[in-house]
Amino acid sequence: MSVTIMPEAGGAHATLRRNFWRGVWRVMKRKPSRLVGVVIMAGFAFMGIAGPLLYPAQLPRDTDALYAPPSWQHPFGTDFEGTDVVALVVTGSQYVLLTAVITAVITVVLGTGIGLFSGFKRGRWDTVLMRVTDMKLTIPGLPLLLVLSTVWKFSAAFEMGLVLGLLGWGGVARAVRAQTLSLRERGFIEAARGLGLSTTHIVGRELLPSMAPYIAMNALIAVTGAVYAQVGLFFLGVLPFEASNWGVMLNTAVFGGGALTTTAALPYLMAPLLAILLLTLGIVLVVDAMDEIFNPRLREE
Repeated sequence: MSVTIMPEAGGAHATLRRNFWRGVWRVMKRKPSRLVGVVIMAGFAFMGIAGPLLYPAQLPRDTDALYAPPSWQHPFGTDFEGTDVVALVVTGSQYVLLTAVITAVITVVLGTGIGLFSGFKRGRWDTVLMRVTDMKLTIPGLPLLLVLSTVWKFSAAFEMGLVLGLLGWGGVARAVRAQTLSLRERGFIEAARGLGLSTTHIVGRELLPSMAPYIAMNALIAVTGAVYAQVGLFFLGVLPFEASNWGVMLNTAVFGGGALTTTAALPYLMAPLLAILLLTLGIVLVVDAMDEIFNPRLREE
């Protein structure tokens, strides 16, 4: 028995993919700054993966040039030990980005799972889970994080990501639940129910793909929050300086090098700040592009 539907379906899917990528290119071309955001994100990803190997902070130190000013050899000068500041930023990026990715994964997995289950099941489960989420959201995050950091001196990337992820899933759960409540009444979900498809199939093959772009944007936002949180904790000095982190550099520059009162350590202070601002800019531009790509009402066809 020959089946002619599959080639047509395959052709339809191929057409949808081509139209999607054309739409992506139109959105990017309309605002070239969004392409800059993609390049920035790709650059930080490469720096976090390969940077410490290509430009390690364990380079021979220039002990005759402590807090040396910027030069061709040291674009942002050196620190109090004569180590190149750019090498420190590159090495620190690995810990910062790894922690941020772990945080984003935990935040999105927990928030999406709870939000999907709550919004799809409704009833008693919805009430219980949302009350727990509301209580979680009412707890001030920063004071709780400071208390936890004094009790549990977590400094490993996984430990830091785990703590930040467990503290940050509430907003994602609320947002995903709202999206689920909206989508569950759509025609394609009702049709899936009418066909007798299982809940697992409906959630995994119908709901999740529809919300994937929204979840991806939440993951990028979680990355930004994780960067700020971990850098802030190390800057405040509440965690042991066992990791190479931009917050450690800020702390050393301000409290050890007197960067706020003298100019010698100012480049040492500015380098990690510029890295944080550049990473934030890249995420903002990419999220802006994703918002227009996946929200038809924002497109200008």
